[in-house]
Amino acid sequence: MIARLDRIGLGRFAGAGERLARAITIASVSIGRSLLWLLAAIIVGCGIWMLLPLSKGNSAEPARPELAAVETAPVGDASAVASPASEAQVPVGVELGRLRISSQTWRRGGLGSKALVTFTLRNDNDYAVKDVEIVCAFARRDGSHLTDRSRVLADPVSMKSRKTFVHIPVGFVNVNADQAKCSLVAARRA
Repeated sequence: MIARLDRIGLGRFAGAGERLARAITIASVSIGRSLLWLLAAIIVGCGIWMLLPLSKGNSAEPARPELAAVETAPVGDASAVASPASEAQVPVGVELGRLRISSQTWRRGGLGSKALVTFTLRNDNDYAVKDVEIVCAFARRDGSHLTDRSRVLADPVSMKSRKTFVHIPVGFVNVNADQAKCSLVAARRA
């Protein structure tokens, strides 16, 4: 065929087509090899990441007892026996027995690394509250504790009412977290 195209002066174009086809083949092979090396590097990197120790925030540390004490003890009783100097150090709180979480759920967001909590706060007090602080404890499927995350909600909750907070980000959680239990820590009068 080259001989026929040579007669009319187009033989050099036939050679150029073969060279182009050869260059495309070489490029596709080198791109394929590059992608394989990239995949191998990703697999090795993930393997090394899995071998690294957990960060301090995701370690299986026991729950802090002061959080449970604040949750169960009404602040009104503690302020009656506290001196005025210690009242300045303790945040002004409300009686948490009349402010409670009536329902709660959670899901993952942010590519599975963030916890998004949906809950309903019920305020049975005779005054509105704001700066509600919640603490969510995350656990594995077997119930062993993983981590705690806290969040302060600036939105006020009116007196004798309830308010639903939808998909509130409380922080990053361990990939093994399967259960969450949120509780109230503190709140202030609005």
